[in-house]
Amino acid sequence: MRTNKIVEAIYQGQFDERLKEIYVDPYLLSYEKKRYIQAIQRYNAAFGTDEVEIFSAPGRSEIGGNHTDHQNGEVLAASINRDAIAIVRKINRPAVTILSDGYASEITIDLKNLDKQKSEEGTTAALIRGILAKIRSNGYSIGGFQAYVTSDVLIGAGLSSSAAFETLIGTILSYLYNNMEISAVEIAKIGQYAENVYFGKPCGLMDQMACSVGSLVHINFADVKRLKVEQVQLDLDAQGFSLCITDTKGSHADLTPDYAAIPQEMKQVAECFDKEVLGEVSKQEIMQDIPLIREKAGDRALLRAIHFICENERVRQETDALKQNKFSEFLELVKESGDSSYKYLQNVYTNRYVRHQNLSVALAVSDMVLKRRGVSRVHGGGFAGTIQAFVPIDLVENYQEAMEHVFGFGSCQVLKIRKYGGIKVL
Repeated sequence: MRTNKIVEAIYQGQFDERLKEIYVDPYLLSYEKKRYIQAIQRYNAAFGTDEVEIFSAPGRSEIGGNHTDHQNGEVLAASINRDAIAIVRKINRPAVTILSDGYASEITIDLKNLDKQKSEEGTTAALIRGILAKIRSNGYSIGGFQAYVTSDVLIGAGLSSSAAFETLIGTILSYLYNNMEISAVEIAKIGQYAENVYFGKPCGLMDQMACSVGSLVHINFADVKRLKVEQVQLDLDAQGFSLCITDTKGSHADLTPDYAAIPQEMKQVAECFDKEVLGEVSKQEIMQDIPLIREKAGDRALLRAIHFICENERVRQETDALKQNKFSEFLELVKESGDSSYKYLQNVYTNRYVRHQNLSVALAVSDMVLKRRGVSRVHGGGFAGTIQAFVPIDLVENYQEAMEHVFGFGSCQVLKIRKYGGIKVL
């Protein structure tokens, strides 16, 4: 459909049901319609009026499994109703040209040169080039397209804006050139490859999997070549709860050593048993050899290993509780997860800058507002980012007001779990 016709159809409400289905929350309809129209208009300004396709890929929220994926553990993660969207036209030229919201110039990748460029590390161009290269090396087809991309997955808020973008590009190429034959799981692995090898960030696979597969998913990374992925049903509205994410606005500057130390120390414990990752070590082995671990790896490494082995069990327990509709039990486990991250994983604040403890403050305010009616936990990598809370619907307004009083207007987002990963919208 031509861009001007799509805009007219959106104004007339022809796609209202489709947008409500994707974004779950009917209160977002007017916002999403305006957002789509603006994206199309900006595409027109950059490329002209065209026949186009529209694609979407969501951000994600980690529900359970804090720092477990990089040790071949288990996670529970959900796609959310914040996403990256792309207005796309297939072209005959051997190039991919993308203009992103907030960037003055286009990014163009020549399909004849998909080798890694050292100078591109840490850039969007590296992600695009890496995805194209991996799709081709996996035996699929690639080709040219031009796109305007915009995202409301906040950068730095722990909702995986980069994984949403990677899923978006993979989904576009799967549709345009491969009859949608690249599976959601493979698109996730392709995105991780681009981020690890071309972008230069050694991330796990949880973010990409949650963004690509959609819904609430239980993922077991024990065998990376044959991942076990299970969708789990959770209707928060029916339970009378909302999912709230608060960006504490803490600086991530100089935190790389803190993030890197977690997998490094976990692997040091694994090495005590001649293993590469903790996913290969049993709880019984760790409990039996605590003196050895303390001597060889140190106490913090031991505590982080204890977090891992207990968190892995918790993910399975959370999944079972949801399957059995035991929501109160699920909430207790979420609280346990947060407590374990605070006490054993120790990723709520850096001990190098104890004056600044944004996450600790956010968790303390959450406890005071929610009392025993809701739960909160550190979300994602930790140290300076976001916290997650399950809040009774009748307390959401008070909770949001309290968090934004501390961290600023717009810092607390009320999210929904959406059932779609990367998709073609229109």
